[in-house]
Amino acid sequence: MALFNFKRETAAPTASPLVEGFMQDYSVEVMPRTAEKVESFRDLLPQHTRVYIAHIEGTPIAEMVATAKRLRAEGFDAMPHFPARIIPDRATLADWIARYQGEADVKQALLLGGGVSTPAGDYDNSMQLMESGLFDGFQRLHIAGHPEGNRDIDRDGGDRVVMEALKWKQAFSERTDAKMALATQFCFEAGPVIKWADRLAAEGIDLPIHIGVAGPAKLQTLIKFAIACGVGPSLRVLQKRAMDVTKLLLPYEPTEFVAELAAHKARHPDFGIQSAHFFPLGGIKSNANWAIEHGGKSAVPASQS
Repeated sequence: MALFNFKRETAAPTASPLVEGFMQDYSVEVMPRTAEKVESFRDLLPQHTRVYIAHIEGTPIAEMVATAKRLRAEGFDAMPHFPARIIPDRATLADWIARYQGEADVKQALLLGGGVSTPAGDYDNSMQLMESGLFDGFQRLHIAGHPEGNRDIDRDGGDRVVMEALKWKQAFSERTDAKMALATQFCFEAGPVIKWADRLAAEGIDLPIHIGVAGPAKLQTLIKFAIACGVGPSLRVLQKRAMDVTKLLLPYEPTEFVAELAAHKARHPDFGIQSAHFFPLGGIKSNANWAIEHGGKSAVPASQS
């Protein structure tokens, strides 16, 4: 018996004006091996979208540079990670930067400590990378933000060390020509994120915040990544969802999280969160489709942000 598949035509959802405004200049993160599976990024993302390239320990620099070169060739702004603790020495750092600039015309970078506990060599934190002088000439430098704290840095569960580092980075931003911003880990609950952003402002830290958002994914996938990445208090949103049998098998979407932040931003125009940064944990295609449906198709060129 022959089987016929008929595609049901459905009307595209209308994005909320507030969410659409919040989605302008959104960014997304990929890994080289994930990028290899994407036939064309032009089919998924608006031109000039900023694409972070995650550098997982053990990834050959050649794969990282090749991914950046491809993204640049397709019309996107590539922002590779530079995790301090996996870089053995200054010569290696200089070589990576030279290859990115020479082969892929990279002008943006995310500087972070990195997830490993023991440094591979000379660098332990992103401040040392910033002080190296090797990123002079980059147009944009982003650094990591931790709305739910970071026990790798503040082992007592507080934020004293993180806050001191952010104040140092704020001062650095005031003496560099590069545009700087905070890119955060993904979160699931808007309330704690809003309090964190307001706390930074009260401490005199006014770096724009690109808030981490988990893209659509199966609940089990999100919980696995959240635990592995040290997501804290907002993990309860997923745990609560897991207890609801009516939602257990449905994919999670960040609609409510983004809508709450967008509404808060509309009420408080000076609010520090500037845009969304997506982690496509359920696949870049589903993430891109969600972004398009919620206004991301009208993202502005990163060069204008």
